Amino acid sequence: MSATSNNKKESPAPFAYEGLERVIHERARLSILSSLAAHPQGLVFNDLKSLCALTDGNLSRQIQLLQEAGFVEVWKGTKNNRPQTLCRLSDTGKKRFLEYIAELEQVVANAMTNGKQEQPAKAAKGKLSLA
Repeated sequence: MSATSNNKKESPAPFAYEGLERVIHERARLSILSSLAAHPQGLVFNDLKSLCALTDGNLSRQIQLLQEAGFVEVWKGTKNNRPQTLCRLSDTGKKRFLEYIAELEQVVANAMTNGKQEQPAKAAKGKLSLA
């Protein structure tokens, strides 16, 4: 592996953001993974549904996709003779989600850096157009 592949600043496409995984980058799945990351012990289905403002069917489908992708672990059982589903980030899911967050932080850092460099030009442009 070359030094270039390890150093994002030397990348020929620094704004490609290859670490943004499509499976995570959907609002409902991002909500689920964020909720589970904030609750490492896991969450029961109804609590997760409330936190993410999803319907039963949508949450079930999104959990299924995340489980198939290896992000979450699901346990089904009963409590007080009622069915209960517990969801938790898998170890792999936790690692991949943290990598995804790091990539998002890079997106924000790039936007902030580039935004600060362009502000004086925009301000000057605005002043010229008002004159």
